[in-house]
This record gives sequence, C-alpha cells and structure tokens, in this order.
Amino acid sequence: VGYVNAGTVEFLLAPDGSYYFLEMNTRLQVEHPVTEETTGVDLVKEQIRIAAGEKLTLPDRIEPRGHSIETRIYAEDAARGFLPSVGKIRFLRLPSGPGVRNDSGIYAGFDVPIHYDPMLAKIVAFGRDRAHALERLVGALDEARVHGVITNLPFLRFVMAHP
Repeated sequence: VGYVNAGTVEFLLAPDGSYYFLEMNTRLQVEHPVTEETTGVDLVKEQIRIAAGEKLTLPDRIEPRGHSIETRIYAEDAARGFLPSVGKIRFLRLPSGPGVRNDSGIYAGFDVPIHYDPMLAKIVAFGRDRAHALERLVGALDEARVHGVITNLPFLRFVMAHP
C-alpha cells in the first residue's frame, strides 16, 4: 500500500491456529509500552526516525523477553457506572521503581475538564514472567495516589487481585 511509518496491524487468532486480519492503524496504539518493554525497542523513537526520513535501527532479530502488563488510570468513577470525574488534581503520586513505567501528562494542579479523554496515566509493569509482572503492577497500583478527582484506581486494584 506504500505506507511508510510505524503502525499497528491487528489480527485474531482462532482456536485452530488460523489468523484473521482485523485492521491496520497508521499510528502507534496506546499499548505500545508493552511492546517496548518486552522487545527493548523504543517504538516512538523509531517512528520519529521514519518521519525524519531516516532508516530503522532495529536489530536483525527481535527476541521477546519477559512479560508486561499495562493498566490505565482514568478520571472515572467505576462504582457509578464509570461516570466521568472532573476537577483539579490536588495531590499526585505515580509509582516508580524497577520494572515499573508510568506514562502521563498530568501533575498536581492539573484541571481535568469536562471535555477530555479520561485517561490520566498508563502504569506498565515488566517482569521475568506474568506472575512477576503482576506482582510489580499490584505494588505500583498500591503506591499510586490521585486526589481531587475520582479515578478507577480502586477498580484496577480489585481486578489485579481477582483470581
């Protein structure tokens, strides 16, 4: 098709091993940190290189490693049908540490308006396997604090603790 840039191709995998094409997105998906964590490839950097007319700097072979799980902190009240929450963020503590990544553009004092994308931050945990990544993610979510607006943090903690 002549498309030159980073993008996402989505497929479904059937029980018999067959793949079915779903869609091609001409952009990175919001889940790109999971790919970055498990491959060691900075997809945003590569996308900028392509846009500048440069060549990719990928290795000949990418070996997936470990496991990564992404959660999204939303300004929503899960207990009330995920209704939006607006207001000023009065206090913010996003987690950090080994195997924990947070991607956000919010800060204490940030006004969450009525006309917005409710995603405030992405918390991504990486570990040697799923159990290790989940352990790190649970700790990261326990550390996270957002005061001033209602968030889905209690819901995320519930989901991560559910068998």
